[in-house]
Amino acid sequence: MLRTLSKKTILRESLNAILIVLGVFSAGLGLKGFLLSSHFIDGGVTGISMLLSHVLGIPLSLLILLINLPFIALAYRQIGLKFAIKSTLTIAGLSLCLTFVQYPDVTPDKLLTAVFGGFFIGAGIGLAIRGGAVLDGTDIVALLISKNSNLLKVGDVILLMNLLIFAAAAFFLGIESALYSVLTYLAASKTVDFLINGIEEYTAVIIVSEKSDEIRESIVRVLNRGVTVYKGRGGKTGKEMNILYCVVTRLEIGSVKNVATETDESAFILVHPLADVVGGIIKKPALH
Repeated sequence: MLRTLSKKTILRESLNAILIVLGVFSAGLGLKGFLLSSHFIDGGVTGISMLLSHVLGIPLSLLILLINLPFIALAYRQIGLKFAIKSTLTIAGLSLCLTFVQYPDVTPDKLLTAVFGGFFIGAGIGLAIRGGAVLDGTDIVALLISKNSNLLKVGDVILLMNLLIFAAAAFFLGIESALYSVLTYLAASKTVDFLINGIEEYTAVIIVSEKSDEIRESIVRVLNRGVTVYKGRGGKTGKEMNILYCVVTRLEIGSVKNVATETDESAFILVHPLADVVGGIIKKPALH
């Protein structure tokens, strides 16, 4: 049993590593192959790094690493050591990629640059998240701010941050570059949405399994997440069983599904987005 679980863990982590590596190279292509030569920027921490690099002349690879590190430190406290280490290595990989990998300047067309530059950056961010890491600390800081505010949701915080970034871009890069940068951000965000099945900050996971008690214990003990238990009965078999209901962030969906399938491969798992969540265990210091 332990040997089987070990093989599953190795296989899962190997797949995560492949996704992260692909994400790093994709983001590198979006930046060096499209955006940098046209002086367009993306949103979030990446956009801040690109803007500062243009204004101050500091290498982008260094700024991406330095500006993201404080957010990774916060992620360590909110999510855990494993996530923080993977994210640090991922961002460091992007920094090295920008320094040493030679990408071609794909096209001088500004519209194509904005759309496809955003697409490859968004693909990189989405693949990294699917692999259990982040390339951009924006989501982390937005979640932390919204958690302590009754007025602002995660999407509101991200929108306000990007409005400030693009306003600064209009001042330093010009109106045209700022407008193309907005298009880049929209292309990137839509690509991320597609890859990780939605940008909602809260996601409900429903698990139906004959081994629900073991799964519940693992979610509570290993992942430190709250679980609500419903009494249910199979519509076909009539057999009574417990139904688990868990609310997590999108970064934690994979962890919950992995815990469930490792315990019961035949577990029925339903995932759906939530517009908002108030109260309960989400008030504790976790990325909810």
